[in-house]
Formats: sequence, C-alpha cells, structure tokens
Amino acid sequence: MLKERRLAANKIAEQLFAAEAAIDAAVAAVAQLTAVMPLARQEAHLSACIGQDALMGAMETCQQLVAARGRIIATHAALREAQTKVGLGAVNFNGTCPPEEGHLTDDVTPARRHLTVAA
Repeated sequence: MLKERRLAANKIAEQLFAAEAAIDAAVAAVAQLTAVMPLARQEAHLSACIGQDALMGAMETCQQLVAARGRIIATHAALREAQTKVGLGAVNFNGTCPPEEGHLTDDVTPARRHLTVAA
C-alpha cells in the first residue's frame, strides 16, 4: 500500500514541477514580449499610440500568469499537506518550495517586502 502511495505521489510531483516550470517559462516569455514591443515601436519611429492595445493585452496576460503562479504555489502547499496526511511527510520529492509560503485563498497577491539599504 505504501508503494502505491509513493508511486502516485511521484507522478503528481513530476507533473507539479512541470507545471511550475511551464508557468515560469510563460511569465518570462510574455514579460520579454512586453519589454520588446515599446522598444520596437521606438526603433520603427512609430507614434506612441501604435500598439497600445497590444501592450496592454500583454501586460494583463503577464499579470494573470503571475497570479496563476501564485495559485500553483498554493497548490504545491496543499499537496504537501496531503502528502503528510497519507503518511509520506518524511519523503522529499526534490521540491524547493517551502509549503508554509503557499496557501489556498482567494487572495493570490504575494506579501510585499520592503528593501533596506545598508551603508
């Protein structure tokens, strides 16, 4: 029975890590697109109003992907909790996300951290 739970957990962990990587790749790709659009417009000597709707669409897409990233982190935490409930709490599936940092709520906005400069 433990063997079957471990095999199931391995499948889930593999797919979870793939999903996390895919979301990160999508965030990076859309962020790069968002960055290149205004630069390309300037290089082409086009009016600032050209492509504004496309730029807004890319920005909104990036925001939604970052929110999705928060949800997959929360999913990771929930799966870690389920892992403990099925008796696999001591098993490390090579995850690097502390489960305490994610939780399932309606608010997926990450906590803001303030930077301090030491002189």
